[in-house]
Amino acid sequence: MKISYGWKICILLFFSTTINYLDRHVLSILAPELQQLYHWSEVEYSYIVTAFQISYGLGVVLTGKLLDKFGTKWIFGVAVALWSAAGMAHAFAKGAIGFSVARFSLGLGESVNFPASVKTVAELFPASQRAFATGFFNAGSNIGAIVAPLLIPFIAYKFGWQWAFILTGALGFIWVFFWLITYKTPVQTPQINTELPAVKSWKQVVLKKEVLTICLVRFISDPTWWFLLYWLPKFLNETKAVSTGSLGWPLVTVYVLADIGSLAGGAYSSYLIKRGKGVYASRKQALLVCALIALLLCGVGFTDNLWIAVVMIGLGAAAHCGWTANIFATITDVIPKDEVGTVMGVATLSAVSGGIILSLLTGRILALTGGYSSIFMIVGCTYLLGYVLLTRLIPEIKTNQTQENGL
Repeated sequence: MKISYGWKICILLFFSTTINYLDRHVLSILAPELQQLYHWSEVEYSYIVTAFQISYGLGVVLTGKLLDKFGTKWIFGVAVALWSAAGMAHAFAKGAIGFSVARFSLGLGESVNFPASVKTVAELFPASQRAFATGFFNAGSNIGAIVAPLLIPFIAYKFGWQWAFILTGALGFIWVFFWLITYKTPVQTPQINTELPAVKSWKQVVLKKEVLTICLVRFISDPTWWFLLYWLPKFLNETKAVSTGSLGWPLVTVYVLADIGSLAGGAYSSYLIKRGKGVYASRKQALLVCALIALLLCGVGFTDNLWIAVVMIGLGAAAHCGWTANIFATITDVIPKDEVGTVMGVATLSAVSGGIILSLLTGRILALTGGYSSIFMIVGCTYLLGYVLLTRLIPEIKTNQTQENGL
């Protein structure tokens, strides 16, 4: 079976996302061991996590504009090389400050992945396929999260924790080689109108009701994923007595379910569109289903059973990934292709800002209470709140594909 060029690129985006999440997961999996080795407090660990999020947030704003201006090929390739080098640099860090510097550099490089991937999908796929293509490459985040707890403890115990950072970081350089030889800059469609379109300013692109609403929704809902990314191994270790060497199967279960959610969430709205339902109506229906499933997270702190908690978290993670696939697809539906990078950058900054607040809040709550129940209750409700805000602030959207598809 011959694979089309678009899907070849989408497969590369899947692998970049896999490596992206593998590299950022190394710290969270080794956190219990490193916390004992360097005597970090919960608040100090939250600062290390926040260093990544701050640079990630700054990076997405800058790279979004760079992607729209210079294209994806070289900006993306350089970014992957940067985050790979930064991932390897963790092996040489000493103490909280050294790890914070390494995390800051890692976040700067990794910030390019999702704006570049979403922009590429917008350029290569029609509306009826975008949510599924987005769900497909986004599934790489969960594959990275699945591989990490199986691979990282093995490398750490066999060769030392430093090699866990070095070997996973090196994978990105291999990806860069295949990206540069495969990706071709899209040919611009000739303009029928002889007048050149006016170049919009940053404010003209960003200060739209639709863009600001999406930023608000991502600010509210995305912190859940950051919380799971950095605090789930610690939650399992501290409340369920799961050692670093035993984290594998609980985390694999969570992220396998998340992977299913990513693909199913994207496929569901794509299915509705193909059946004749409007583009935005299909996105909203899929988002509502995801928001309702995410409510299961509210009950995680009230069960003592490890596997009940794992399944509830896994279903919540699945809901998040299905939600994200449709939020990303909504951005590509609404925003012109040459503005997608900028809007993704600003929306991701908003999401990361929410993640920073939740990370700092989590450190303080744990220092004061020692329990995770209230945190899980907060994150479980955020999707339903985001859905209400989205549908109230933007009841209807005229998408870029409305006229193309007769929807």
